[in-house]
Amino acid sequence: MTVATEAVDRLHTTAESHDRVMILEVMGRNAGWIALYSGLAGGADIILIPEIAYRPEAIVESIRSRSQEGSKFDIIVVAEGAKRVGGEERYIDRHAQRLGGIAYQVAEEIAREIELEIRVTVLGHTQRGGSPIAFDRLLATRFGKAAADLIAGGECGKMVALRGNEIVSVPIIDAVANPKYVDPNGEMVATARSLGVSFGDGR
Repeated sequence: MTVATEAVDRLHTTAESHDRVMILEVMGRNAGWIALYSGLAGGADIILIPEIAYRPEAIVESIRSRSQEGSKFDIIVVAEGAKRVGGEERYIDRHAQRLGGIAYQVAEEIAREIELEIRVTVLGHTQRGGSPIAFDRLLATRFGKAAADLIAGGECGKMVALRGNEIVSVPIIDAVANPKYVDPNGEMVATARSLGVSFGDGR
């Protein structure tokens, strides 16, 4: 999350200096959490996620609306699994089921309709690196101790998790049974919309 947020921060400078639309592609095959959180934390103008299909004309309208208000740049954060209304996911390697290239597709879809230059940045695997913060290190220590206790106690098929501020064990089958997707009507999306963020759906 931190790497993606810092990337949004850095792109603001070049976007504003050169009157550009900057499109940042981040991980998010099925769920748009990284795009949503980094976009909101970094002050993105448009966030595209798998849970909310976008319309290119709505993106263009959002850019034009900001331009009429005096803005000369836009930051778009797009999850790799985002897709347009009626469209499909974009693959860079369909055989290997590797998603990618959606940022370039969005750039192509809006380029004919706007006058600003468009630049694309794809973070890729750099999002998975970086130094852990103190909280991460302490949490990893607590997880390690709890996992060792499970093994010592002969408890198999379980994983450790953080619930509130408490370390708990949960059956792995339960943990993977219900993936956590962004709720299009949830609090985080509503917060973003209230701040003027567009999700490319015309709302």
